Amino acid sequence: MKETTEETEEEEAITEEEAETVEEAAETEEIVEEEEVVEENVEEAEAEEEVEVKEARKEEIVEEDIVEEKVYTIPLSRAWISPRQKRAPRAIRLVKSFIHRHMKVKEEALEEGEEGERVVISNEVNEKIWSRGIQKPPRKIRVRAAKDKEGTITIYLAEGD
Repeated sequence: MKETTEETEEEEAITEEEAETVEEAAETEEIVEEEEVVEENVEEAEAEEEVEVKEARKEEIVEEDIVEEKVYTIPLSRAWISPRQKRAPRAIRLVKSFIHRHMKVKEEALEEGEEGERVVISNEVNEKIWSRGIQKPPRKIRVRAAKDKEGTITIYLAEGD
C-alpha cells in the first residue's frame, strides 16, 4: 500500500510540474501573440501617419505655388470636324490652345518653343477626354486651370465632374 501511495504522489508531482510548464508555455504564447498584434498596429499607425504627412505636404506645396486659378468650360465640338481616328488627339490640342488664349501664357515663352513645358494636362483630364476612345471625345469639358509662380499652367478636372 505504501508503494501505491508513493507512486501516486510521484505521478501527482509530475502532473503538477507538467501543468505548470503548460501554463507557462501558454502564457508566453499569449504574450508573443499580443506583442505581434501590438507591433502590427504600430506599423499600420506609422504607415497611416506617413501617408497623411505626405498628403499634407503636397497640399501645402500646391496651395503655396498657385498664383491664379480659374474654372473653364471648354467646347470641344471642333474636334468632331476631324476624321474619326484623330478626334481625341485634336481635343487635347484644343484644350491646350484654349488655355493658352485664356490664361495669358507669356508671348516670349511661346516664341521660344516652351509651350509644351508651360501647359500641363493632368492625367484625370486626359482620361476624361479618352474615356470613350479616340473616336468619341466629349463635346465639352469643365476644367480648373492653375498657374504657379514659374508661369506653368496645370489643368485639372473641375470638381464634381
